Amino acid sequence: MQENPNNAPAYSEEDGIDFVALLKGLWAGRKTIIICTAVFVVLGLAAALSMKRTYTVSTVLVPQVNSGRNAQLSSLAYLAGFDLGTNLSNSELSPVVYPQIVKSVPYLRELVNTPYHYSKADTALTMIAYAKDYNKPSPFSYVLKYTVGLPRTIIGAFKKKDNVEYTLPESAGTEETPETPKPILLSKEEESAVKALAGNINLAVDRKEGYLTLSVTGSEPIQTAELATKALALLQEEITRFRTEKADKELEYILSRYIEVKEEAESLQAALATVKDRSQEMTSSRAQITRDRLQSKYAVANAIYMELSKQLEQARMQVKKDTPTFAVVQPVTVPTKPSNSRARTLFVWVFMGLVIGCGIVIAKGYLPKIKEMFKSEEDKDA
Repeated sequence: MQENPNNAPAYSEEDGIDFVALLKGLWAGRKTIIICTAVFVVLGLAAALSMKRTYTVSTVLVPQVNSGRNAQLSSLAYLAGFDLGTNLSNSELSPVVYPQIVKSVPYLRELVNTPYHYSKADTALTMIAYAKDYNKPSPFSYVLKYTVGLPRTIIGAFKKKDNVEYTLPESAGTEETPETPKPILLSKEEESAVKALAGNINLAVDRKEGYLTLSVTGSEPIQTAELATKALALLQEEITRFRTEKADKELEYILSRYIEVKEEAESLQAALATVKDRSQEMTSSRAQITRDRLQSKYAVANAIYMELSKQLEQARMQVKKDTPTFAVVQPVTVPTKPSNSRARTLFVWVFMGLVIGCGIVIAKGYLPKIKEMFKSEEDKDA
């Protein structure tokens, strides 16, 4: 094989890539590789030193549902990824839907507007307040913003001009009730905070073992632990609300009817007692008929009252039955080490510089061959 005089990697269709020639070409262009790697070493050091530390907390919990046998089998089947052919009732919530709860806007909005403790602040602050007053961008982030991220910065500037603050109009002529659905309107600060937090919270469902792993990433150890604790408690509340929603509505309806019937029965009972007291002195048929009518109404109202009393107790038992309990296997602990590594960041930048430097040298070696190939194709066409 004839050696390339320009130390370019030799290539032939029969022999493939000549790795010896390739290594010789890299050695010949070592100056370019060293310069490119050195530049990325400097960039890597700047990125590593200005990198904001992040901390991750993970907690493991097992939901335990006190429901019927069929519901338990259905829940286990969903965890295992199977479908038994039986649909869950309205009071049931498939465990595979739990990760969608932690990504929902109401869930994230509640976490964003909860105050946490930061080392730079004397009092607890919300994420929005902390980002506005204390969380200033690093100098290296400005360098990246106006160099590598310049196109994105320009596009973002045009998008900001298109952003408009909206307000919900007041409803005119319509009576709003607590059950009336309303759209969620986020401010610009809330929207950016919710998007950032959505990438820092993750819920993994282990379908085989049947447990949940909640992972939360924050900027400081105490703040991350508080955020994970709030996220865990809010997740339990949301799951409980979804599972007991139907039973709560039934309990509310039965309770309202129970109160109405109880008042009616007590009113009839008092009226019947008054008529009986008067009828002892009066022996007319009209008084007897009035007493019998009140007696019949009271008997019906009392029967309904007794039946609703039983249904009310059953509804209360059903709410407790549908309310899940959670066994926290791994509680929230304050992290002692950051989850991101400056050494890893530096290694990634150095590796990128080495790869790009080698790519430049290889491209220079193959460039004459590519030009010669295109020239030969043009000569053939001519």
